[in-house]
Amino acid sequence: MRYILSLFLVFSLFSGAQNNYPQDYFSSPLEIPLILSGTFAELRSNHFHSGMDIKTQQRTGLKVKASANGFVSRIKIAHYGYGKALYITHPNGYTTVYAHLQKFSPEIEAFIKKKQYEKESYEIELFPKAEDLPVLKDNLVAYSGNTGGSGGPHLHFEIRDKQERPINPMLFGLDIKDTTNPIIKSIYAYPLDKNSFINNSNTKQKLRLTPLKNGDYTAENIEAIGNIGFAINSIDRQDLAANSNGVYNIQTFINGSRNFEIDFKRFSFDETKHINQLIDYEHFSTKKQRLQKLFRKNNPLSLFKSTLNEGVIKVEDSTYSVYKIRVADFKNNESWVTVHIKGTKKSISKPEEEKITPYYINADQTTNLKAGHVSVDFYKDTFYENFYIDFEVKNDTLKLHKDIKAAKKNFTITYDVSKYSNEDKNKLYIAKLIGYKKYPSYTYTKRKDKLLIGSTKKLGTFALAMDTIKPTISAVNFKSKQWLSKYRYLKVKINDVGSGISNYRATINGKWILMEYDYKKNTLTYDFNDGVIMDTKNNLKVIVTDNVGNNSTFETLFYRK
Repeated sequence: MRYILSLFLVFSLFSGAQNNYPQDYFSSPLEIPLILSGTFAELRSNHFHSGMDIKTQQRTGLKVKASANGFVSRIKIAHYGYGKALYITHPNGYTTVYAHLQKFSPEIEAFIKKKQYEKESYEIELFPKAEDLPVLKDNLVAYSGNTGGSGGPHLHFEIRDKQERPINPMLFGLDIKDTTNPIIKSIYAYPLDKNSFINNSNTKQKLRLTPLKNGDYTAENIEAIGNIGFAINSIDRQDLAANSNGVYNIQTFINGSRNFEIDFKRFSFDETKHINQLIDYEHFSTKKQRLQKLFRKNNPLSLFKSTLNEGVIKVEDSTYSVYKIRVADFKNNESWVTVHIKGTKKSISKPEEEKITPYYINADQTTNLKAGHVSVDFYKDTFYENFYIDFEVKNDTLKLHKDIKAAKKNFTITYDVSKYSNEDKNKLYIAKLIGYKKYPSYTYTKRKDKLLIGSTKKLGTFALAMDTIKPTISAVNFKSKQWLSKYRYLKVKINDVGSGISNYRATINGKWILMEYDYKKNTLTYDFNDGVIMDTKNNLKVIVTDNVGNNSTFETLFYRK
């Protein structure tokens, strides 16, 4: 049976592999061998990974080249996310993206710095015209870095189509050495309604997984009745890296017929949020493991290719079925899991009773919850499903269920703070209480008269928190009244222990200077090569403001010839 299925799949995959993506158009953006720390559509927190993360030998400053002729169509610099990012549009309609950069090529760097000084802002987004910054294939456009939300030095590289949809770069002929089969780490079976059971239980079951000598797996046999589904935790590894990367294709079969497929080839940014419905969100929230569901429920993702009964297995009494899962990487290395299912009604226990609360969420309706001085507004289609929600207010603490329900979009939490003095109102913010110690983490908060309005996508416990502590500012690589003639950079350390840093402004002799903020190191860095100052005696002034308006000012003198 496995041989027959393998022949069928090889044929179908070969047929599906034919594509119109140009194979020799884009070259590698780096001059070193391509080794990945992250693959396309990998499962990440709240999103699919939209490109490939290329290792840069644990260092920054490697030359980044244009993958094809084109022009710089977008430049975005942000403290978080992609950090310093460059977008190049090509004549064939595709756009390549290069992110977490250290800096740009001299011509592009001069272009962007001029705009930053005009706007007096480090964070900036520009859309140059085609004639402003044309580039040729293999020309230097930037240097690799570790800016933004990067967890270590690497180059994030993307290819997008005309609709701004990211596509797996390996479809364009960028080759990664990979002869290693995907790894299946765990498998779970799910009863999908109150009338369905697995091994006499109405709750999900972790199945014992046994690796076979040929690289495949067998799961323990199960007895079931009703509608059931499965989920797996799987990873892939390329030959030259030990990173746990994402897989490319997953298919399932029941008694030889395909009933589910998801293909990680292309997606849109509008749908990437639905990853939280693709995975078992409660399992991830509580155990930090991503189980990918092999059935489709209220999920509009375009990654689904072919599904029979949405991947759900209907098990009837006195039947025997063979369920198979095929997990493959881009190079078509594959791993199979086999589960034998016996249909039986014997010894069925009572289903687990749903917890009933006074508050119910209809996913297709707007819901307002209010108690005391706190209200919560869930808009239509905030959640994927209906459920009873825990809602309780004690003093300034709001218990809003557990973070086990995936949300599609933000909801609002509103506190009436009229009982507080005007001075205290200005220092309050809404915080989510994190972890065992209930550490207050800042939730984006707006002030409107006597109201504080927070916006978030995560359920949990919230409270009012007060921040009366000003940010701290200190010199890193210089002292007051020091001569800095031979220095290239001026560095300042900033920090805030309460609501977090909101913004900063730095001047020398009253002129605004561009200071790059690295939130991972809490540093601001100024490059003397910007040529802002010409005086010998210089007064540096840095003002830092936190999210409730506390601010600190740091002033010092230095000398430079």
